[in-house]
Amino acid sequence: MSGFKITHRSATKLSERVAYQITQFLKFSLNLFYGSKYAKRAVILETIAAVPGMVAGMFNHLKSLRRMRDDEGWIKQLLDEAQNERMHLMIFLDIAKPSWIERMLVLLGQGVFIVVYSFIYLLSSRIAHRVVGYFEEEACKSYTEYLEKIDAGEVENINAPDIAIEYYQLAANAKLRDVILRIREDEAGHRDRNHGFADAYENKSLPAHQN
Repeated sequence: MSGFKITHRSATKLSERVAYQITQFLKFSLNLFYGSKYAKRAVILETIAAVPGMVAGMFNHLKSLRRMRDDEGWIKQLLDEAQNERMHLMIFLDIAKPSWIERMLVLLGQGVFIVVYSFIYLLSSRIAHRVVGYFEEEACKSYTEYLEKIDAGEVENINAPDIAIEYYQLAANAKLRDVILRIREDEAGHRDRNHGFADAYENKSLPAHQN
């Protein structure tokens, strides 16, 4: 985990500034509800984060079928990302144990974001991936703050839930901190990958089915 870095892709173009502002609005909304309640904030964070990979994977799947061309691995990467984010959500549901009202908020947030992100992806796949890249930048910052709170003793370093131990193949005595480190590493990978997808659209270096 020592290779982790907080990075930020500068928003130099209008489309990137739009993508960044969308992300900042999502961040503001998240902080408004949960602030420093890191586990519960992570539930909402991962609920939203689980949507883009599945939406993008579906659209790329349909495009590949329609054009009868290979996707060159994009679909698998996007669906793997969605599955990884879904597992993050399952882990934090176990940790945060949200109430039924909070679960309803999760479902509402997910439903709204599916529609919004689908519209963005249809309008501009490049902007959509850039949004995710910026969103994952914020996720990396959020999990870094979470780790700092654990290290400072402000958040209890509880035992890692069984679902996280099994998913990440952690030691039986693993703690919450071990889980957060692995999740943060995942988010950094999603951050870099989605900025890479956006760059591919920007530079026209796309798989054959996208051209």
